[in-house]
Amino acid sequence: MLFFRARPKARVLMVCMGNICRSPMAQRVLEKQLADAGLAKAVAVDSAGTHAVRGSDSPDPRARTLLEARGYSGGRLRPRQIADADFHRNDLILAMDQSNMVELRRLCPAEFSHKLRLLLEFSPGAADLDVPDPYYGSAKGFEHVLALIEPAIQGVLAQHRQIWA
Repeated sequence: MLFFRARPKARVLMVCMGNICRSPMAQRVLEKQLADAGLAKAVAVDSAGTHAVRGSDSPDPRARTLLEARGYSGGRLRPRQIADADFHRNDLILAMDQSNMVELRRLCPAEFSHKLRLLLEFSPGAADLDVPDPYYGSAKGFEHVLALIEPAIQGVLAQHRQIWA
């Protein structure tokens, strides 16, 4: 008897600069919200950075610690730089800030530019559309980032639930 794994209906990619703070956090939040909604098998979630980060083989420990404390999987993630195939493979590519979006637009083939959005576009009443980079700050910066990401991910899920179900 042959078994095969069903392919997800959709693929979402979270993107920040180095793929060690914001995008892995957003990935884990979306994965959990999808699981809670019974959609974990329908959507594959990944993350990448616009720039290569040398010497890092996992997300920032402050991000991992905060995620685990809030009930999200810390899991194993390996930071990676966005690749050409990501624009083809993913249905929705969510940038954490305007500078990430500028770089994504530069790299993205024109036929896939409709897939690019800022994550905070999905956050109701967001005053600013940039998720700030907490890397050079304290743990409080990571808490602020998570507080911005969670409602935005709820907005992503609310807008796409019908499509992904």
